[in-house]
Amino acid sequence: QVLLVESGGGVVQAGASLRLSCTASGSISDIDAMGWFRKGPVNDRDFVAGIRWNGGRTYYLESVRDRFTISKDKDNNMVFLQMNSLKPEDASRYYCAASFGRGSYEDWSGYDYWGQGTQVTVSS
Repeated sequence: QVLLVESGGGVVQAGASLRLSCTASGSISDIDAMGWFRKGPVNDRDFVAGIRWNGGRTYYLESVRDRFTISKDKDNNMVFLQMNSLKPEDASRYYCAASFGRGSYEDWSGYDYWGQGTQVTVSS
């Protein structure tokens, strides 16, 4: 089992930056990838970004690729999402997720554990 705790959300104006953090604990050795998702207009979990826990390959939603950066700190079991040039459409609740590698890294179904989420509000 993996416990995930997010932090870093907040209220910002359009064009500003935020950095989300996620701390993992528990069965860290079973983690194959970590991801960030957000609640979408239709789905509860829309993929935003993912990173392989070993090797560091990254995956992004196309609309955030040039603005968001996912990174990790394995020594401290943390993953980050640096969000720049935020837009009102980026406002949502953001969730950290851990994958044991049994599915797609770019779909919620490929992730096994979820945090409670952190709220990001972007005003225009």
